[in-house]
Amino acid sequence: MGAGGLWVRAAHTALSGALTLGLFLHRTDLQKQEERGELLQPLIFVLLVLCSVLLYFKVSLMDPGFVKSEEEVKAGKSEEQSMVIPQVPSNIKMRRCGYCMVKQPMRAKHCQLCQHCVRRYDHHCPWIENCVGEKNHPLFIVYLSVQLVVLLWGGHIAWSGLYFEQSWDWLQHNILLLMSFLLIVIFTVVVLLLLISQLYLISCNTTTWEFMSHHRISYLRHSELENPFDQGVILNLWRFFCSCHLTAWENIYFHRNNEPV
Repeated sequence: MGAGGLWVRAAHTALSGALTLGLFLHRTDLQKQEERGELLQPLIFVLLVLCSVLLYFKVSLMDPGFVKSEEEVKAGKSEEQSMVIPQVPSNIKMRRCGYCMVKQPMRAKHCQLCQHCVRRYDHHCPWIENCVGEKNHPLFIVYLSVQLVVLLWGGHIAWSGLYFEQSWDWLQHNILLLMSFLLIVIFTVVVLLLLISQLYLISCNTTTWEFMSHHRISYLRHSELENPFDQGVILNLWRFFCSCHLTAWENIYFHRNNEPV
């Protein structure tokens, strides 16, 4: 874990904790429920915040799908690994990465920040200080969904404590809650837009990198199809959320391109 990643993760945890604490300290619905002894909703909210933080660390620290070198694969090869890592047909030549010299499966890309090639590379997320790739992408979507619920609920709680008055005394007592509410609104908009765009791309079986750089990616430029990996919304979603194994995208690519029109 790099120093930059450590600071980003610490900042995320501190901000989540500070915003949650602020909602309890001000005269919000959360505080009123606590005073009345109605602890169910405050407890659920705290557990949801904790769940979002744990998901954040899981997605941030897990392997996004780093491509291993041939030596690493041979050294650590087991029956379980051979079942998980898809086998590419021998007649298909895989290109070597110009940076780390590993054989790149289709849809993999080298990340300059992580210094690794990542399977089904989507993007490098600066907020989690990790790549989003084939292994952690589904969990990234779960994290965004939980985070969005926390933010929407937190925004509602913060709004319940704001009773606007045109006086400096009111502003001095409510400035932190007002700032918390504005921060929550900003984060909610960002997370909502990111989640919507991600779900759209997943439903089309394309990645952020492929969507943004379609004209520069050789296997997309040379394909007869606009998107050679698109198998329909239902199958795309099932493969993304329900498949337990990595995918040999070369098989789908050549099968789809050879289908009769």
